[in-house]
Amino acid sequence: MRVLVVEDDVGISRFIHQGLNEAGYAVDLAADGSEGINYAIAADYDVIVLDVLLPKVDGLSVLKDLRQRGLQTPVLLLTALDTVQDRVLGLDAGADDYLIKPFDFTELLARLRALLRRPPLQSDVLLQVGNLEMDTVQRLVKRGDRSIELSPREFSLLEYLMRHPNQVLSRTQIAQHVWSFDFYGDFKVIDVYIGYLRRKIDRNTPSSLIQTVRGVGYRLSADGESSMAD
Repeated sequence: MRVLVVEDDVGISRFIHQGLNEAGYAVDLAADGSEGINYAIAADYDVIVLDVLLPKVDGLSVLKDLRQRGLQTPVLLLTALDTVQDRVLGLDAGADDYLIKPFDFTELLARLRALLRRPPLQSDVLLQVGNLEMDTVQRLVKRGDRSIELSPREFSLLEYLMRHPNQVLSRTQIAQHVWSFDFYGDFKVIDVYIGYLRRKIDRNTPSSLIQTVRGVGYRLSADGESSMAD
């Protein structure tokens, strides 16, 4: 999942960035409201974490701007303003949730997971393709009776594939959802991580769930044999 964090406090921004990266999210950072708007309309984010008190353009104005543009990405507001009226203003501006500073990072993660489960994303907690199962909350993966240990990046990549079963996903699509703007277009990195996943989820099985579609990308499917890798 890809997250945009718009926060001008460098310490808080780095704290959130590190924590979300360790949890397997792809994270982009914006330091002011104007930059936040530019990031939000330039990429397809699954959720936005938005500070209210921002330089150049304040968070509520950013939120109103994005909603006026028709952007329906879930937005979690971060702020030190904790009155009821402050929360009402944020929610009326189009926020989906509100978190008061200082906050516990585990609560931030829980709130992000809750936002990702809401329509229109309808992000199910339990995913299954064939005998491959994933619990996105407990971050557990197993194929049949065998548990599979994945790195955060491997988990995010597999989750994206499992949320689009039987669909051919290009390397560009995968990069946009699993990596951040720090990704420099070396698609060999994606091929490497696909290789990591294959070795882990397909070990001691007659066929691969991850299929290579030559010249296009990858597909996760329980039907048929996988094609040869490029």
